Amino acid sequence: MLTLTSPVEIWAHRLPAGLKLAALSLWTLLLFRLSDPAALLAALAAVVALQATGGPAFALYGARLLRPLWPFILIVGLWHGWTGDLSTGATVILRLIAAVAAANFVTMTTRLSDMIAVIETLARPLAVFGLSPRRLALALALVIRFIPVMAERMAQIGDAWSARSPRRPRWRIMVPTTLAALDDADHAAEALRARGGAD
Repeated sequence: MLTLTSPVEIWAHRLPAGLKLAALSLWTLLLFRLSDPAALLAALAAVVALQATGGPAFALYGARLLRPLWPFILIVGLWHGWTGDLSTGATVILRLIAAVAAANFVTMTTRLSDMIAVIETLARPLAVFGLSPRRLALALALVIRFIPVMAERMAQIGDAWSARSPRRPRWRIMVPTTLAALDDADHAAEALRARGGAD
């Protein structure tokens, strides 16, 4: 739960975490500057090619991490199809997939400890306001790690509901998803305490 680092080690694992996070930030800024679906499709193809450099097992793992996006893609597609603005819908969908796929690549090739170290360094000036850079870095790193995990957990709960009922789950999965989030948070807290806490 504390890490989504790919067990398949590739060349990107050896790059500094700060370099990868900086490149991800610049990549995201570039994606939001692009508005042409063709350009965004080329950007997505570049991310797919980047994932492919890790081999089939690595690329498959990265593709699985994109599964939780399908409800958002479906909603955006249906909305823009209904409004007749398919170009904008394609732009939003392609930008979303390209950004999340790139973020997954960084997450898959960066250890949690390295990510915490980078965020802690960036947050050091906030110590003058009484904020602990270590705790802030740990909190941000855990948020980054938990978002895809919780999205996947919600998808699993939704699949379990669909297997038992012909009705759509909608709001009905919110309670089990919340309980699963609390349970995962409890396990993460126990793991942190076993490793000496956040200090």
